[in-house]
Amino acid sequence: MSRPQLKVRDLMSAVVLTVRRNDKLSVPDNLMKQERIRHIPVLNDDDDLCGVVTQRDLFRGAVLKSLGYGSRAEDRLLESLVVKEAMTENPQTTSPETPLADAARLMLEHQIGCLPVLDDEKLVGMLTEGDFVRLAAGDGREVPSSR
Repeated sequence: MSRPQLKVRDLMSAVVLTVRRNDKLSVPDNLMKQERIRHIPVLNDDDDLCGVVTQRDLFRGAVLKSLGYGSRAEDRLLESLVVKEAMTENPQTTSPETPLADAARLMLEHQIGCLPVLDDEKLVGMLTEGDFVRLAAGDGREVPSSR
């Protein structure tokens, strides 16, 4: 008996927090801290994906803090910049029907930690390195045997 091929839809997170391209950088910074996530898709005014902001994109504020500028300087920096100034534009994406192995290869090839999942050009989920770690660890999250 052959094992069915897992698809992105079998592992992706369907509930995705998003930010807008003109939000202050403090918005994704706070979301990442509160929700313990490292990647947030960025939507434009038409609710289309236009980028991804990552923890790495926000690293600049942490550098200022470590250089002795303190948390107030970091807060001011995050309040003075908007998401579109720090985000990665036109990110690599995948679809729910993409074989999971292909999505993993795409992430490795482009050295990225997440793939927004688009269906009919609309954001329907997010696939991250953490999803693959949970799968490998067998965390109890049920992955369907076939679909």
